[in-house]
Amino acid sequence: MHLSSGWKPFCDNRPSIAQNLQGGVVIKEEIWIEKYRPEALDDIVGQDEIIKRLKSYVKTRNLPHLLFSGPPGVGKTAAAIAIVKEIFGDSWRNNFIELNASDERGIDIIRHKVKDFARMAPLGEADFKVIFLDEADALTNDAQSALRRTMERYSATTRFILSCNYSSKIIEPIQSRCAVYRFKPLSPQAVSKRIKYIAENENLIVTDGGMAAIEYVAGGDMRKAINALQAAALMGDKVDEETIYQITATAKPEEIRVLIRTALSGKFADARSLLDDLLLSKGLSGDDVVIQIHRAMLGMDLPEREKVKLIDRIGEIDFRLTEGANERIQLEALLANFALAGSVSTDAEGK
Repeated sequence: MHLSSGWKPFCDNRPSIAQNLQGGVVIKEEIWIEKYRPEALDDIVGQDEIIKRLKSYVKTRNLPHLLFSGPPGVGKTAAAIAIVKEIFGDSWRNNFIELNASDERGIDIIRHKVKDFARMAPLGEADFKVIFLDEADALTNDAQSALRRTMERYSATTRFILSCNYSSKIIEPIQSRCAVYRFKPLSPQAVSKRIKYIAENENLIVTDGGMAAIEYVAGGDMRKAINALQAAALMGDKVDEETIYQITATAKPEEIRVLIRTALSGKFADARSLLDDLLLSKGLSGDDVVIQIHRAMLGMDLPEREKVKLIDRIGEIDFRLTEGANERIQLEALLANFALAGSVSTDAEGK
């Protein structure tokens, strides 16, 4: 089968994830999180203060060791690659290596791969090379200690950019050698801005309800937002609230609030029936339900003392699920606890 002459190569030569047959011609669908990955610092949304400071490094064409920490999908990797591109220009690949520490996290990766690249002289007119270690918090303590020595020894010709979810898992000697930038979860406005841009480029109509659903599902993670948009786009050109919640297997916030209110009113059997609908009809996992109950609980109008007790109970159930307890029993125990708490508060008011 031959490709049509109108077929376009993908940016960055990245592989596709899907192939659709239309009229006997193979049309490859690109992953949007790669297609719309920020190419420059100005393309990164929601991290204005950090981007402002990173631009000052581009102006001086100098770079200290950097440590980016924060939750997934907020622009850490994009910022690392963008700053290298802006400093080195078209020849950025010659003096840049990207390693994922979660794949190779032992001391050997530091002693061989990292050290071999660090000891090489920069190519062209560049003053230094850049080594980007993604998910650096997955490195063992021995590997981090070896990395500290390498950072010291080759600091004249090599700069390190480390990216991690939790900076507390990076040993103190490495943190003290880096300028630390803490990326925050993206605001709904930042997510909305990028989603509108992508929707416009892909000729999609996103309703107000659909946008609110994407912001809720994303929870500050741009990758989640873009993936939800792409999955919804396969259902049609109009992206609405129903589609987003359906394809992401997420309950509507209102459904979770109704579940909580029903349990708190003492109607355990009705609450259990609503839980059945979430687990069996909508396909949510126990972890999903607990996370959504926690999010909904924080925004509900409940007495402060009662809310504290219930959130403490949610934390206990979450821990048990993490340890491998039966999710159905634990979720029903949570609802039972809500029902008991609700009846106690009602009795107190009656007295």
